[in-house]
Amino acid sequence: MSDFPCHDIESAPADAKRLLKESKEDMGFIPNMYRHMAEAPVVLEGYLTLSEIFGRSSLSPQQQQLVLLAASLENGCDFCTAAHSTMAVEEGIDSEVIEALKNGLDCGVDNVDSLVKFTRMIVKQRGHVDEPGIHIDEPGIHAFLAQGFSRQQVLEVVLGVTLKTLSNYTNHITQTAINQELDTEN
Repeated sequence: MSDFPCHDIESAPADAKRLLKESKEDMGFIPNMYRHMAEAPVVLEGYLTLSEIFGRSSLSPQQQQLVLLAASLENGCDFCTAAHSTMAVEEGIDSEVIEALKNGLDCGVDNVDSLVKFTRMIVKQRGHVDEPGIHIDEPGIHAFLAQGFSRQQVLEVVLGVTLKTLSNYTNHITQTAINQELDTEN
């Protein structure tokens, strides 16, 4: 069990109180990850700010959720996998696609499979894609671009992976419990 506090609005450091309150107003609950991040208010602020910026990327809301889910799966983060599975359904992604991704399978939609594979490759290869001398099992940037994605979107996927690195690692360290609101298994 983690010894990191799971703050509520009252117990949170002063600089995190407003952020937790706004999150509760926006979402109807406070994700446990935010409660842990509140221990370091700049981390919570950084996560929320980066999330808002990623939301402005040229990737569609569905594509954004696929990037976030794929990175969370590759990083083995149960909390973010649950959160982005729920959010992906809310964005209109078929639950069968989500289950295929969770099981490491292709979903049969070329641009979805390409986006997921590319995201997972970035995580797995730590950004080293299409470099001479590095063995890569999956096609890299050129295959991603061939599916109609742009160079801008290559870098936006990196932004999504960065966002998930912050949250996934935080959840690993703090052993974040999945909120009931995000637990689609029950």
